[in-house]
Amino acid sequence: MTNFFGGLGWILMTNPPKNFIAEPFEYHEEIELKIDDLNHLGSGVGRFDGWVVFVPFTLPGELVRVKIWRNKKNYSDADLVEIIESSPDRVEPRCKLFKECGGCQYQHFDYEAQLDWISKRISELLSRLAGIEVDVNPCIGSPKTYSYRSKITPHFRKPPDNPKVPIGFQRASSRSIVDVDHCPIASEAINQMLTSERKKLRSGEKKYKRGGTLLLRDCDGGVLTDMRMIGEETIGDCKFRFVAGEFFQNNPYVLPSLIQYTLEQAEGEGILYLADVYCGVGVFGICGATRFKAARGIEVNERAIQLAHENAKINEVDNIDFCAGVAENIFDQLDFAPEKTSMIIDPPRKGCDEAFIQQACKFGAKKIVYVSCGPDTQARDARLLIDGGYAVESVQPFDLFPQTRHIENVITFVRS
Repeated sequence: MTNFFGGLGWILMTNPPKNFIAEPFEYHEEIELKIDDLNHLGSGVGRFDGWVVFVPFTLPGELVRVKIWRNKKNYSDADLVEIIESSPDRVEPRCKLFKECGGCQYQHFDYEAQLDWISKRISELLSRLAGIEVDVNPCIGSPKTYSYRSKITPHFRKPPDNPKVPIGFQRASSRSIVDVDHCPIASEAINQMLTSERKKLRSGEKKYKRGGTLLLRDCDGGVLTDMRMIGEETIGDCKFRFVAGEFFQNNPYVLPSLIQYTLEQAEGEGILYLADVYCGVGVFGICGATRFKAARGIEVNERAIQLAHENAKINEVDNIDFCAGVAENIFDQLDFAPEKTSMIIDPPRKGCDEAFIQQACKFGAKKIVYVSCGPDTQARDARLLIDGGYAVESVQPFDLFPQTRHIENVITFVRS
């Protein structure tokens, strides 16, 4: 049996909050609970007489003692007090701040079991949100499960020259900041730079009237700390320039596999053209341009489009062009024959607008390869694509974010 101290909700206050609902549990009531599953936030899910209780830092199959700190309309939240029966998948976390810092949810979860859970989670989302019953491939893991992350953004809420002001990340289940002087999932170069950047902040070298955010972006040539600087990254044989503070994938160790798989899925008999939508600085289109007769990238961010043009020149790719425009109107600019076209879409976490999905279905590309960091919104969009005349050919998760609840997934659709 393992005792746990330093919980979240119940440690912070001894009296019930004003909005505490008195049923079905009393405030700080302790119960024993069998954990059956994990939710989308990484918390264990148990049921007590049919009532759902969420408990962070627990794993399926565990019997635990928990302390209730919140009752909601349909569920309760609890803190872990004691593990009575431990899961065989439980491992020792590497970070001293695990359970305090909100950045990681699964350092206590064996990595192979994390990968199994990701595939299971994707299957459940497609079934529950889209009514799609389909085989999900085993999740492709990251070659590095620690020291992999190439970007972090520590925060501080007050002027940081006061040594009592924390510089770090949001606390688990709270909006307060945990002081972080070393992050095990960040690259070694980032952690070295974090030490020196924290010293600068503490020294008062730069004056702050309020809080702020640091950037540490590890890329070719070193760690960048200015969000406006241009970073460079090598992916396979291609080099890319991007704005340091803007989106670029944060796990360079599994990214080449994700790109290779996505491009292989986009290929097919009779397919000559590639439309790379939400293309950013042109990664998919440029890496895959030689596989197609011609390619076109579409992106709403005009600065990203400028860099995409530069990246095409740097990599001597001359059969791709880029257009700045709202993705929902791309089909006015796309003169490829639909039956000879594959489309890669890689939208933000919120997914695609319904208007875009409708236009995509009307255009009727032979294949759509949908890359997503939001598998719930991807499942929603998958239902619309199927209703619009597509069928799911394959589902392939990738773990770009080991030790965390975040999931990357690729679904390949073919025109029915």
